[in-house]
Amino acid sequence: MSNQPELDVQAGLATTLGMKITEMTAQRVVATMPVTTAHHQPFGYLHGGASVALAETVASIGGQLNCPVGKSAFGLEINANHLRPKREGLLTATGTPLHVGRSTQVWQVEIRDEDGKLVCIARCTVAAVDIS
Repeated sequence: MSNQPELDVQAGLATTLGMKITEMTAQRVVATMPVTTAHHQPFGYLHGGASVALAETVASIGGQLNCPVGKSAFGLEINANHLRPKREGLLTATGTPLHVGRSTQVWQVEIRDEDGKLVCIARCTVAAVDIS
């Protein structure tokens, strides 16, 4: 029996926000998320927190795929620049590691709309924490 945590990528907040993981390797994680009224802030546009949740989900999955046995990935810090408003459509988040170390990882996540336009860019630091 492995002491790695179960990786259920279609659970929790990912399910609530309609995220779908379309690619998942240690070098690249891709996920989609629709933009619906459920994802809006009070003024009718995509809530920045929804974009951040998408970015951290992608980075955390990638982080877990790069963790050694006995460790699990947890978001430590996230920075996001929201570049374009959206009312509807489909977002695609692509995460790639900038640094993979023994105790921390840094992931860059680009979130683009269905026309390939950059909506948000995020950098997420993930901690590799002992779980045993």
